Amino acid sequence: MACEVRRPPQLNQPIPDWIAQEVPVALVYNGISHVVMMASPKDLTLFAIGFSLSEGIIDHPQEIYGMDVVQVCNGMEVQIELSSRRFMALKERRRALAGRTGCGVCGVEQLNDIGKPITPLPFSQTFSLANLDMALNNLHAVQPVGNLSGCTHAAAWVLPSGEIAGGHEDVGRHVALDKLLGRRAGESAVWQQGAALVSSRASYEMVQKAAMCGVEILFAVSAATTLAVEVAERCNLTLVGFCKPGKATIYTHPQRLNIVQ
Repeated sequence: MACEVRRPPQLNQPIPDWIAQEVPVALVYNGISHVVMMASPKDLTLFAIGFSLSEGIIDHPQEIYGMDVVQVCNGMEVQIELSSRRFMALKERRRALAGRTGCGVCGVEQLNDIGKPITPLPFSQTFSLANLDMALNNLHAVQPVGNLSGCTHAAAWVLPSGEIAGGHEDVGRHVALDKLLGRRAGESAVWQQGAALVSSRASYEMVQKAAMCGVEILFAVSAATTLAVEVAERCNLTLVGFCKPGKATIYTHPQRLNIVQ
């Protein structure tokens, strides 16, 4: 907790305020630093797993043989031991990437490196929009830091019933989603049914990350970008934005959704 001086008209005394932590987090694969992201310093092992899956560095969490989270002088390091096969593949296509909270392509060397080939998703999931309101009303439950500071994004896994199975928060919306995807990869089959819900807008990279991890339905509280819609259409992901109680804008593949009039 930090103290910020505020002087509302009716008060003459400072009042305390909560501020969310933001630190540089480096993901280091087999001794080589691959990416630095600004992130909240919690659930970093889940972030590392989710990032590795959503970036195509690994196909399964079992391809990570070990992991350590280490505090260093300027931030945090997640030291990841990859299988030899995966590390060789990573070295072949390694790119220097320095990420920021609101940017997912910083450091990409060529425009052609932005998009990743994604196998089109199957149509195995359905979701009733009548159950979305329950998830929206309970999204705050996975944002304890955000509830105090107003400074984090959330990503949650919503079961077909509308119940939130679990979720994660971070100062970066991409990092929050990676944490969720890392969590989902280690959960039971129950987590394979349903949809992802994010408290932010849906950028193309968030659509791409979700699709890379087999998520067929992505709900966003805010808007979607044009490129996000294009990627969702191409990879068969159902993308829904402006999700509010009783309202939603369906951008792509509505056939997965049961729409109650």
